Amino acid sequence: MSLHDIAARALHLIDPEDAHRFTIRALAAGLGPRGGKDDPILATEVAGLMLPNCVGLAPGFDKNAEVFGPMLRAGFGFVECGTVTPLPQAGNPRPRLFRLTEDRAVINRMGFNNDGLEAFAARLARRGPGVVGANIGANKDAEDRIADYVTGLMRLWGLASYFTINISSPNTPGLRALQTKTALEELLGRLAQARDGLPAAGRVPIFLKVAPDLEDGEVEAIVEAVVANGLSGIIVSNTTISRPALASPYAGEAGGLSGAPLKTLAAEMLGRFRQASAGRTALIAAGGIASGADAYERIRAGAGAVQLYSAMVFEGPGLVTRIKQELAACLRRDGFTSLAQAVGAN
Repeated sequence: MSLHDIAARALHLIDPEDAHRFTIRALAAGLGPRGGKDDPILATEVAGLMLPNCVGLAPGFDKNAEVFGPMLRAGFGFVECGTVTPLPQAGNPRPRLFRLTEDRAVINRMGFNNDGLEAFAARLARRGPGVVGANIGANKDAEDRIADYVTGLMRLWGLASYFTINISSPNTPGLRALQTKTALEELLGRLAQARDGLPAAGRVPIFLKVAPDLEDGEVEAIVEAVVANGLSGIIVSNTTISRPALASPYAGEAGGLSGAPLKTLAAEMLGRFRQASAGRTALIAAGGIASGADAYERIRAGAGAVQLYSAMVFEGPGLVTRIKQELAACLRRDGFTSLAQAVGAN
């Protein structure tokens, strides 16, 4: 266990949101780990993004685009910042972040707390090499939430390596309603119209992030809307509002559940999207990924890359290196010479 991992576990002695803020400050001060050189077998391409490895940092960790550089240096193949909204907002009242240590899980009801687009854009404009995505959302009190997504896309055009449209957070009332067929078609149609009017030189992939709690028929409708509007892919999935059996005293807290209990549900949802998309759009997997074996399972199930966040709360920042080592070993064990060969192998 590295000193960084020991420090991460020591932070469990304080409030989780305070611990997170302390971590961001430490990373910004240059105290983060160094991931070393990537194994070439993990290099891949997803929707035109050339990734040095397929393990990405999910949004929520670097909400305000403050530490994407240190996290790339820690070993992530790509980092997704956000969720960012046009105007700064405080989010929901504290406490709003809970460690479910017994379940290796997290519940959050943050509510898109962030510094707003202008601060986010200023930081992103200073980025160096590496794949850095922008996860964009809508302000809680916006009269036209779709317009907020369009604003985010236009303001960050040319600054981000890719965009993710977040309509699946459970912590902004009514947001998930944008996943329904009529609302989604309007959202993606207006985003496509805005995209097509922007300079072609800034054209980058756009992904849609979905919930793991979709009902029958919704998966197919989402795939058709994504394909029809020329989006690049789907990220499966966000946190869940469902509650499997949990041991933690925080199990009853409202918000989105992530971490180990989400693993099965997220994997099942990935399978449904793979079947519905039939190779027509890229898929990125998230939810309950905590080992190289977890990542390998999602890759073989059709994901071109994976993202993680909650597992780091319990495993420390050295987790990304361990996952990459384990994943490379899995690939070679089964005779693959590149990650791309394993995508959808099941």
